[in-house]
Amino acid sequence: MADDFGYLNARVRARRASLLKESFFQEALDLPFPDFLRLLSESVYGGELAGGGLSEVDRAIARTQERLLSDLPRLVSGEAREAVRLLLLRQDLHNLQALLRAKATGRPFEEVPLLPGTLREELWRQAYEAQDAAGVAQVLSLPGHPLARALREALRETQDLARAEALLAKRFFEGVVKGAKALEEPVLRDYLALEVDAENLRTAFKLQGSGVPPEQVFIRGGRFLDRVGFARLLEGDYAVLDELSGTPLAGLSGVREATELERRLRCLLLKEARRGSADPLGAGLVLAYVKEREWEAMRLRLLARRAYYGLPRAQVEEEVVCP
Repeated sequence: MADDFGYLNARVRARRASLLKESFFQEALDLPFPDFLRLLSESVYGGELAGGGLSEVDRAIARTQERLLSDLPRLVSGEAREAVRLLLLRQDLHNLQALLRAKATGRPFEEVPLLPGTLREELWRQAYEAQDAAGVAQVLSLPGHPLARALREALRETQDLARAEALLAKRFFEGVVKGAKALEEPVLRDYLALEVDAENLRTAFKLQGSGVPPEQVFIRGGRFLDRVGFARLLEGDYAVLDELSGTPLAGLSGVREATELERRLRCLLLKEARRGSADPLGAGLVLAYVKEREWEAMRLRLLARRAYYGLPRAQVEEEVVCP
């Protein structure tokens, strides 16, 4: 087993060839559901597509993504494995946040948009079936996952979902950033620091006007948004976003709504992750691949719903296209 990225990157290059082309998504924007299923069946997702319903599409997406991503840490050892593990842990945080929101709003487990991380779907289902958030933490503690402790600590401070999510992200990211600094992977380190900025921006929008002390939820380790700027944005000072010109976050100028913030952050982070794809011997290529698969899965789920419910093209187009 290799302890560097040479072998892993060769495997990742081969897998990137199966990423869906932009023409697939443009065609899918206008298709009725039966034709969308046909198009999907002709792609890398076809082998997992069993049935003709929306749930079968979601299952095919999840299983294909897991097959193409979850084994990556096992292909390397040493620091290379740890770097890949950090990327997949980020997916675990997304899954936990999505699961907590689903439980709070009564959405069924099948509608939780899980991403391939370090935990299998069966364990996430057990977590969803737990009685409450504390029970979720208990399930996650069984495999010794670091998010279990982070969730328990967040719940000790608040039962409010928005604040708990912010505290959970704070504990998680500060641990991940610390871990990334110990690795000689500047591309990965800088990208994860940008993810910290993104999470701070989401938190500021989500908790704006709530009166929460900035130091309680601000995540250290970002690149471009400091605590002062975070505190200003938490109070509704959107000029902070204009002051990010000259940084990868410059495209956020003028944003006033959380949904628009999320849309732009998604594209900005994808663009930054793809910058690492030219790195032949480091973590950059794996980073780009993981984010590209994440973007692909999200687009497919949205397009499947557009086709299934007969929604107008314009209603979802801006959600599935990055300029």
